[in-house]
Amino acid sequence: MNLPDMHTAEPIPESARTEIDRLLQTGDLFRYTAASDAPVSLLEAEFAQRMGSKYALAVSSCSAALFLSLKALDLPRAARVLIPGFTFAAVPSSVVHADCVPVLCEVKDNYRIDLDDFSQKLKSGISAVIISHMRGHTSDMDAIMTLCDAADVPVIEDAAHSLGTIWRGRIIGTLGKIGCFSFQSYKMINAGEGGILITDDADLVARTIIMSGAYEHNWKKHPVLLGAFARHQNKLPLYNLRLNNLSAALIRPQLDELPRRVRDGRRNHDYVAARLNQSNYIEVPDPLEGEERAPDSIQFNLVDIDDTAIAKFVEAADAAGVKVQVFGQSTDNARAFWNWQFIKDLPELPQTRAMLMRACDVRLPVRLKWHELDAVTEVLLSSIDRATKIPKSEVA
Repeated sequence: MNLPDMHTAEPIPESARTEIDRLLQTGDLFRYTAASDAPVSLLEAEFAQRMGSKYALAVSSCSAALFLSLKALDLPRAARVLIPGFTFAAVPSSVVHADCVPVLCEVKDNYRIDLDDFSQKLKSGISAVIISHMRGHTSDMDAIMTLCDAADVPVIEDAAHSLGTIWRGRIIGTLGKIGCFSFQSYKMINAGEGGILITDDADLVARTIIMSGAYEHNWKKHPVLLGAFARHQNKLPLYNLRLNNLSAALIRPQLDELPRRVRDGRRNHDYVAARLNQSNYIEVPDPLEGEERAPDSIQFNLVDIDDTAIAKFVEAADAAGVKVQVFGQSTDNARAFWNWQFIKDLPELPQTRAMLMRACDVRLPVRLKWHELDAVTEVLLSSIDRATKIPKSEVA
């Protein structure tokens, strides 16, 4: 059985080569050197247009975008920011970096926010909300936005895993006040590192632009109302979280590849999910009604097996060449909330903990072909069969 390399990304489009060579020859890597049309500026314009947003700011990572978004909201020190209990450690870290306090809410076994717990905690003096579409799973954004709008609480969307996802006809990342995306290597668009935020609010984006590192008059190179900048010049700290031109040159030609990657990723995910769901011990949660996902990985729950069998499953799959991550079955997983020990008075979330102890994560690159998907699926199914088979010696 020839298993694919599950960690390599698609090649960077050949069309990027000319611009990369030009940048290497000129050494023009700083986004603000050119008077206009720097690669980063062009990326921002193209991304905003694709997303249907007025403004975009490219930065060094999605974590940086989340941090700047919180700072742009001008929240008071120690403001309470509500986040899901299932996300990557970078999300609560961005809250801490912004001098705010993360408040965690429960997540259900379909990886979506528990709306009852969310609703209750939203009443506990919350100043802002970060909705993390973890691994591309969209919570009920209609209900969430209704609750947050009624409470007059701004929403930031962490869409690091959701570039290309549609929620009931609307693009994920455009539902909240600010949407944040990632260009890290394991995302739909790969620049190694990098991120971008989008918004329709001129004042918010002006604040993020200045704080990202648009010192002196470099903010004039951004297409935002100049009046939005004037009130903030020299009054905001600079965090220097800019993206460089070389990264933008890697990203721009991949934007045209996004529709195909989304289509292929959904096809691959749904094909593997249908096969895995044939096992009595595996359950792949269904998408919510109106959710059109853009997955590049697959998550599934193990059911009716104990921790010993889970460990045997992971070991068997790994030995056969497929890496399975069970979010809660390790001491240092950055997606298990109890490992976020930088949070003071870290709460217990029993429902989320129970889910994480059974939730599996497997990369499923969009470039995989049918025979490769079959090979991966066969490893997973044979490994779960091996882990759950009762040895003859244990049969009475």
